[in-house]
Amino acid sequence: MNDLIQPKRWFLGRKLANENLEGQLLPKFIALPIFSSDALSSVAYGPQEMLLVLTMGGIGLLSAAPAIALVVVALLGIIVFSYRKIIKAYPSGGGDYEVAMKNLGKKWALLVASALLLDYVMTVTVSIASGTDNLISAFPSLNPWRVEIAVGFLIALCAVNLRGVRESGVAFAIPTYLFMGSVAALIVTGLIRAAADPAGFVSPSAHYEVVPMSQFQSITQTAMTLLFLRAFASGCSALTGIEAIANGVQAFRLPKIKNAQKTMLMMGSMAIFSFIGITALALLSKVHYAEDPVVQLKGWVGGLTNPQMSVMAQLGTAVFGEGSWMFYVLQAATAAVLLLAANTAFNGFPLLTSVLAGDKFAPKALLTRGDRLVYSNGMLSLTLAALVLLIAFQADVTRLIQLYMLGVFTSFTVGQVGMLRHWKRLRLKKTDDPNEAAMNRQEALSGTIANGLGAFMTFSVLVIVTATKFFDGAWMVFIIMPVLYAVMYYTHRYYSMVENEIRMDDKTVFGAKGDYAIVLMDKLNKPQLKALDYALSSRHTHLEVVHIAVDPEHAKKFAKTWKKYEKEIGVPLRILESPYREFSAPLIQYLQEHRDKNDKERISVYMPKLVVGHWWEHILHNHRAGRIRKQLMYVRGVMVTLVPWRLESAEYKDLFARRPLPGDSRRGQFVRPAPRRQRGLQNKVSRVRAKRIDED
Repeated sequence: MNDLIQPKRWFLGRKLANENLEGQLLPKFIALPIFSSDALSSVAYGPQEMLLVLTMGGIGLLSAAPAIALVVVALLGIIVFSYRKIIKAYPSGGGDYEVAMKNLGKKWALLVASALLLDYVMTVTVSIASGTDNLISAFPSLNPWRVEIAVGFLIALCAVNLRGVRESGVAFAIPTYLFMGSVAALIVTGLIRAAADPAGFVSPSAHYEVVPMSQFQSITQTAMTLLFLRAFASGCSALTGIEAIANGVQAFRLPKIKNAQKTMLMMGSMAIFSFIGITALALLSKVHYAEDPVVQLKGWVGGLTNPQMSVMAQLGTAVFGEGSWMFYVLQAATAAVLLLAANTAFNGFPLLTSVLAGDKFAPKALLTRGDRLVYSNGMLSLTLAALVLLIAFQADVTRLIQLYMLGVFTSFTVGQVGMLRHWKRLRLKKTDDPNEAAMNRQEALSGTIANGLGAFMTFSVLVIVTATKFFDGAWMVFIIMPVLYAVMYYTHRYYSMVENEIRMDDKTVFGAKGDYAIVLMDKLNKPQLKALDYALSSRHTHLEVVHIAVDPEHAKKFAKTWKKYEKEIGVPLRILESPYREFSAPLIQYLQEHRDKNDKERISVYMPKLVVGHWWEHILHNHRAGRIRKQLMYVRGVMVTLVPWRLESAEYKDLFARRPLPGDSRRGQFVRPAPRRQRGLQNKVSRVRAKRIDED
C-alpha cells in the first residue's frame, strides 16, 4: 500500500488535521478570485455571444446592443442585491437549494439542486472551452489540438484544487487580479483612444462586410423581436457564477456573512463595469463576430489554423496593437481567468454535494473531507462529468453554451420565489419589541421588491432561453435535469428505507445460543496457522478446520499431512466435497445446514489475508479469499474474521519521515524506526565504525 500512498503524498501534500480547518478558510482577497472568477470571466464571452446573435440579422441590428446590454446589467445588479440578502438569511452554504428547501419544499429544492449541479458542470466545460478559444486566438496553430488542450487544463485544475482551497486560491489570485487589471486598462485606454481618434479606432474585423444569415435576409418584425430576445438571452450568460458566493459562505473567514456580502458587492461592481466597457468598445471599434464567418463576413479567409478571433482578442488588437506585449498579457490573462472560472465550480460543486449528502439526497461519500480538508470525492465527480462533455462537444463554446443557461436561470427563479416566501414569514413574524417588528417589516419590504423584480426578470429570461435555444441543443437539459432529479429523489428514498430498516425496535432480539467456528485452510503454512492460532485463542465452544476439496488429490495430501499434527493441534478436520470445483457453494450449504440444526448459534469463519506493500502484489494475492468473504457476508448468522499476515514488502516506509538526528533520544523525540532492511544496513555500518574506533 505504501507504493500507492507515497505518490498521493507527492501529488496532494501532507494530510491536514481537523484543527487546521480554520487556517484553510478564506480572507476576502483570496475568496474573490476563487468564487468570482466565473462571474468576472463571463464578461469575456457574454458580450461576444450577444453580438454573435445580433450579427445574424445584419450589421444594422447591432444598434440594439446598448439597450440589450443595459437590461442585462440591470438584471445583474438586481441579482447581486438579492443574493446579498440570501447570504444573510441562509449562510450555511446551501444557497438557492436551501432557500427552496426551507420555503418551498423538497420537490422544488431538488429541482434547484439538479439545475445547480448541471450549472456547475457547464461552468467548468464552458469556461475551459472559452479559455482554450482565447488561447488559440493568440496562437492559431494550436487549433488542431483544441480538445487535448482543454482536457489538459481540466486535469490541471482538478489537481490544484485537490491540494486544498487555500492553496488553489493563492495559485489563482494572481491571474484573476491580472485579468481585472488588464480589462480595466483595456476599457480606459480604449475609451481614450476612441475619443481621440474615432476613425482610427477599429478592430481587425471592421473592414469585413456583414451579410445576414439566409433566414434573416428578409427579416420580419416578429423574427426581429425573437432575435433581440435571443441576443438578450445570450448576453445573460454574463450572469453565470453569481450564485457561487452564496453557496460557499462557509468557506469564508469570520465574520462569514459580512465577508461574503462584501465579496459579492466587489464581484458585482467589477462584472458590471467590465460588461458595459467591453460592449461599448466592441461597438466603437466595429467588431464583427459571426456564427459562420465564411458565409457572413465577406472577404474573410479562415481555416483550421486561422480561426475567427474572439471579441477580447479583437479589442486587444484595436486598443494595444497587434503583437504588442499588452495584447499578449490581455489574452493570457483572459485565457487564464476563463480557465480559472472553472475553479468556481470546483469549490461550489463539492460544497453543494456535501449539503445534498447531509440531506441524504446524494451518496454519503460526498460528505467526507479528504486529506487536504476538501471534498475530494465531489471534485473528482465534477471532473469526470466535465471530461465527458468536453470530449462529446469537442470543446466548442457556442455548442456548449446552449446547455448552460437553463440550469442557471432555473435556480435563479426558484431561489427568488423562495425568498418571497421568506420575506412574507418575516413580515408576519410576531414579536413584542416594536423596533424589531418595524425593522422586520422594512427589511421584508426591500427584500420583497428586490426578489419580486428578480423573480419576474429571471423567469422571463428562462422562458426566452427555452424558446430561443431549445432546438439549438438546450433540449438536452430537459433530459439531464430530470435524470439528476430522479437520482437524488430515489437516493433519499433508499437511505430512508435503510434507516427505517435498521432503526431500533422492540421486535428485534439479539443473543446467540452456542458458539461454532471454522478455520478455512488449504495448506499448512504460517498465515493459515496464524488464523488457526487466533481462533484457538478466542476459545470457541466448538472449533474445526474446514478444507474444500476442489482438487481431490490435493485434498487427500492435505488430510494426510493434517493427521501428523492433529494430536498436537487438537482441532478436527472436515473436508467438504466440491464436485463442481466451487469454493463458496459447498461451504455456504454446509453452514446453512449447520445453522438449521443448531438454531441461533453464532458461526465464525476465520480466513488468512496477506498484507502486501506493492500495488502489483494485489494482482497476485487474495482473490479467492475475497470472493469467498463477499459471498459469506450474505449468509445469515455468519461472521467473517480476517487474520492478517504481513509480507516483508509491507514494511512501513514513510517518505516524509526524517532520519534520526544526534540528541533525538536524549530529548525524548520519537523517530519512526527504519524498515527492516535499512535497520540491517545501519547496524552493519555501526559495527564497521565501532571496529575502526577500536583499531584507532
